[in-house]
Amino acid sequence: MDAGHSLCYNSDTKKLYEPNYFLESEESAMTCETINAQKAPAAVGPYCHAVKAGELVFTSGQLGLDPENGTLPDGVEAQADQALSNLDEVLKEAGLSLSDVIKTTVFLDDINDFAAINAIYEKRFGDNKPARSCVEVAALPKGALFEIEAVAAVK
Repeated sequence: MDAGHSLCYNSDTKKLYEPNYFLESEESAMTCETINAQKAPAAVGPYCHAVKAGELVFTSGQLGLDPENGTLPDGVEAQADQALSNLDEVLKEAGLSLSDVIKTTVFLDDINDFAAINAIYEKRFGDNKPARSCVEVAALPKGALFEIEAVAAVK
């Protein structure tokens, strides 16, 4: 298996399966699909943008990288706005949008930026208020100030 290849876990059989492999159990059936968005920045490691498993889409963390040149804008607000745009592109590739998100995890380089990112977060998610965790981390890839991952539900 190459480093960029992902696997799906079936809790019924307690086994890992290749993406797109049809998992069968007596109670349920699930397919896993790897998602990579052309309009989002390339992953900075050996992983995909998202995985659709059953009726849920799990995204990898999105930084505020400009998809055109791979650079980070200055400031946490600009990075948060761009990261949310990148997340939206990943969700679009899966046929979803920010309004389908049910849970997010936000990673901040400095927890003191919590209030500053809330305004951007609220503006981008609108009336959708997904569950959210927000944590300060020692460091983010590429020296980023903000990263977000999400779980979205397929309607």
